[in-house]
Amino acid sequence: MEKDMERDNIICDLEEQLKKVITRNDVAQIKALYLGKDGIVTKLSSKMKEIPNEEKKEFGKFLNEIKNEVVEKIEKINKEIEERELNEKLAGDSIDITLPGRKIKRGSLHPMTRIEEQFEDLFVSMGYTVYDGPEIESDENCFQKLNIPKGHPARDAQDTFYLKDEFENFLLRSQTSTAQARAMEENKEKGPIRIVCPGKVYRRDEDATHSHQFMQIEGLVIDENISMADLKGTLELFCKHILGEKTEVRFRPSFFPFTEPSVEVDVTCFKCGGKGCSLCKQTGWIEVLGAGMVHPNVLEMGGYDSKKYQAFAFGTGMDRFAMFKYAIPDIRTIYANDLRFLEEFDRKDVE
Repeated sequence: MEKDMERDNIICDLEEQLKKVITRNDVAQIKALYLGKDGIVTKLSSKMKEIPNEEKKEFGKFLNEIKNEVVEKIEKINKEIEERELNEKLAGDSIDITLPGRKIKRGSLHPMTRIEEQFEDLFVSMGYTVYDGPEIESDENCFQKLNIPKGHPARDAQDTFYLKDEFENFLLRSQTSTAQARAMEENKEKGPIRIVCPGKVYRRDEDATHSHQFMQIEGLVIDENISMADLKGTLELFCKHILGEKTEVRFRPSFFPFTEPSVEVDVTCFKCGGKGCSLCKQTGWIEVLGAGMVHPNVLEMGGYDSKKYQAFAFGTGMDRFAMFKYAIPDIRTIYANDLRFLEEFDRKDVE
């Protein structure tokens, strides 16, 4: 009877204290009060040594019952508090699905990457191979093997970045035409070649339409019975594919040391359709590239028999096409790494 009263008193006191708890920290303090090192239930256990041996079994049973009941009540209230706190947190973190969404920032292709991929896709579909040449070149490959020996006046038109000291015969390539010399030299069998070489070139020039660094693409085809008609057909297809089927193409005689005959290629102004405007200076035409039949001297220096093989080559600035296509007024913005400019191209081109 005495044990039952003691048990009831302990449980009643516990229940009264549990009614006042608010947080899990309050529960932890009550748990320590009853089950801690100096807790109420723990002190009861210390009385075991004072109990006669014949009563220890019954007293042990009493201790286990009261301890289990205390633990059960404490765990129950602790679980209730955890559930309440979780529900409060979920209610506070709820999402209003009627709010307008936030645009996810994403990367996009640089306009020069877009243009380069368009060029490469077209020429690869025509059977060309993309050839990658180095940006640091020898004077021999950049000029001499392209029929521009030292002292040639054509060098004056290209203010070139030469390297100093022991590298004085090397330079930052001023044209992707260096790919012609390398491709012919690497082709040990001296058979047909059909390549395009896109990449950076460097010249000491900088204003709204010129940059000290810009992108060119060079094309070279070597085979038997190649003629100017093959060149014209290729370039007409190229210009119409990039600038639109309504584009008209015009060829004008010109001079390049590494081609003979040589031509400048014009297209109808994409802005006015050939009627004349400020962009095309009222002419209706815009110059886009240079081309021609590869000079026999260039073929011979590349190890080819100029009597057996003929070739044509063409080159253009990819920046120029990017400026046309995306209405970019200043070439320098292409290389300025200004995010405001790049964000304008966070879209997919219309195919």
